[in-house]
Amino acid sequence: MQLEFHHGLRAFQASDAISAPLWDTGTFSILGFDPASGEVGGAVQSRVFSVGNGVLWAEANVGIVATQAIVDVSYGRQALDLLRKGQTPSAIVKRVWDKDSDPLPDTWTKQGRQFAVMNARGEYAAFTGPKATPWAGHKGGQYATAQGNILAGADVVNNMIEAFENTTGHLSQRLVAALEGGQRGGGDTRGQQSAALVIVKKDCGVWLHNDTILRLQVDDNPEPIKELRRLVDAWNERRPRSATPACKSNDN
Repeated sequence: MQLEFHHGLRAFQASDAISAPLWDTGTFSILGFDPASGEVGGAVQSRVFSVGNGVLWAEANVGIVATQAIVDVSYGRQALDLLRKGQTPSAIVKRVWDKDSDPLPDTWTKQGRQFAVMNARGEYAAFTGPKATPWAGHKGGQYATAQGNILAGADVVNNMIEAFENTTGHLSQRLVAALEGGQRGGGDTRGQQSAALVIVKKDCGVWLHNDTILRLQVDDNPEPIKELRRLVDAWNERRPRSATPACKSNDN
């Protein structure tokens, strides 16, 4: 068994995953950063109910985390805490996985976990465990990392990065375009059910003292990415302004 980590802007795909599914876990996600606005965010789709309830963890001025596959939700909290302390995404990915005590190795093994960490500057790292259900892997791009498991193949993450990099507009539109690209590549082999999106920036959400630019969940829908696109387009048609004067220049 060989564990591989990924950071920077280089691409990495599939780990030496097990040959047959043992766990019902498939998901694909993307984390992204917009250097023009300073916003950081992520989006996810899965053939499970309410995938947004646990996969994406975000904090303004800190970063964003995706924890998926054989999920340990605490990876999100741990990674954000270490980002606050100034650790690099690559160091965090290694530290969190290494200290995992693997409490359920026979039924929910750490060897199948998959997660990605991005800081508030768009630097990131990703990890796919050797027993993540195939196809499983991740790929990095410029200010974005895509990862998934139980996928149709590498085209899912390849398409996600290509769509993110080649789409213009607000970060929300680029993140949804990435999910659409992943679905065109075959997506989760079990189908679709739920999707979620979150974007944060300090004090720049609508109303006062709100760090959340946008948070959306589609919890049970035969075409959740299509519904997420509808919601994102509606939001962008009349984007709400932050109450914080310093953020008004970012409302366009």
